[in-house]
Amino acid sequence: RITGIYGTINEERCVDAIYSMMVLHSSGKTYAPVNPEDPNSEYEESIKPFNFVISTYGGSASDMFSVYDTMRGIKKTCEIHTIGLGKVMSAGVLLLAAGTKGKRKIGANCRVMIHGVISGQHGHLHDVENEFEEAKMTQKSYIKALASETNMTEAYLKKLIQRKTNVYIDAKQAIELGIADELM
Repeated sequence: RITGIYGTINEERCVDAIYSMMVLHSSGKTYAPVNPEDPNSEYEESIKPFNFVISTYGGSASDMFSVYDTMRGIKKTCEIHTIGLGKVMSAGVLLLAAGTKGKRKIGANCRVMIHGVISGQHGHLHDVENEFEEAKMTQKSYIKALASETNMTEAYLKKLIQRKTNVYIDAKQAIELGIADELM
């Protein structure tokens, strides 16, 4: 019961991850007695958790949000245990943090990196302005989502991103900031 993203967060890897999560979710249904001591106990349905391994330099924010939204839906009925290995950077940080709280692990040597949204456009001025506004909205959504999944506030994340540089965090700091819960 394991899936993940290893490599660039792009459309191909994300569709594979989403499909795998949905299969793991739907195939993990079990039935157990509410009271195992009572032979006449009612049975209840539960869904076995699964592991989601992440090792990435980052990638597409829109593809990351498709995985994130899928994770949020699945977590309503099933635990997702996230595991960060090697490097969890950029768009990957939100995916690591989006696991079930208390079930997010990180490798002792994993490096985490946070930065602002990267965008680049050329063309007519109105197109460039439109893309700039879209990049600002994407960054706002990223900050809001990451703040909701961690111990960091939106104000703290904005300040971090305003440094206009890559901010590297070791595994212990990632735990302190609420991106993960424990070392592997």
